[in-house]
Amino acid sequence: MTIAHHPLYAHKLPEGHRFPMEKYDLLEGQLKREGYDDHCHWVCPTPVADEDILRVHDVQYVHRLSQGNLTRKEERASGFKWSEMLILREKTIMEGTRLCAIEAAQRGVALNIAGGTHHAFRNRPEGFCLLNDLVISAAHLLHSNLSKQVLIVDLDVHQGNGTAAMSSDLHGIYTLSMHGEENYPFHKEQSDLDIGLPTGTSDHGYLTALDQALAQAFSEARPDVVLYQCGVDVLATDKLGKLALSPEGCAERDRRVFTACRQHNVGVACSMGGGYSPAINDIVSAHMTTFNLARELWT
Repeated sequence: MTIAHHPLYAHKLPEGHRFPMEKYDLLEGQLKREGYDDHCHWVCPTPVADEDILRVHDVQYVHRLSQGNLTRKEERASGFKWSEMLILREKTIMEGTRLCAIEAAQRGVALNIAGGTHHAFRNRPEGFCLLNDLVISAAHLLHSNLSKQVLIVDLDVHQGNGTAAMSSDLHGIYTLSMHGEENYPFHKEQSDLDIGLPTGTSDHGYLTALDQALAQAFSEARPDVVLYQCGVDVLATDKLGKLALSPEGCAERDRRVFTACRQHNVGVACSMGGGYSPAINDIVSAHMTTFNLARELWT
């Protein structure tokens, strides 16, 4: 089991960048308190190589992003005020997911403490996402012949619109997004399989839909690697989500994804994705459940 962690968290960013980033420090601390130092392989990524970014992102956009030349509209859409530290942090997160994906290609399990930047498009930022770690990592696996077919399972409460748009013309990537239909983004892109759930969907309805979606996605994609965006903004306590999962339902969601990967003998790389419950302990606890289930099933 591999864990990618990052030295560039909220406490090293300007105050305006703290939300929703502070959970990453707390999550790393909790992992270490629960003994993950002793049983897991930890990696501290460096920034991702430009060639991996430019394989899927527009060169002019990447240049403007790196130089701080985004338009005001783009900066507002990103949710961030630009800084060099912000870009360094983003590129480091991209590398964390890429390294996790390589581990998954060897049929293991790997979890990035951060990541899940599924709203980033090829040529623009959106929704706290500047670059798309899922597509960057999938494209790297395919380019390096580490995979022939990648399945991206996106179970964040928000549709993975950037991932869907970027993957639409990339052979070898199958995208599944199960999300709140009436939630952001209000213009949905087309994934290979989209499941839009009604507002207020709770455990039973969610898990029933998930079982059907996973069965269809694995049958159609026949993946040899899964990249899992496991945002915990599906919780009923989340202030930006419109679904109503209990902590137990969210845990069962993760268990079913991991079990499907085990049954099909494929590895999985996880990106933590969103989580905006008012009590940050609810967020960290739900993320910890994902790590605990991965450790239970792979060790």
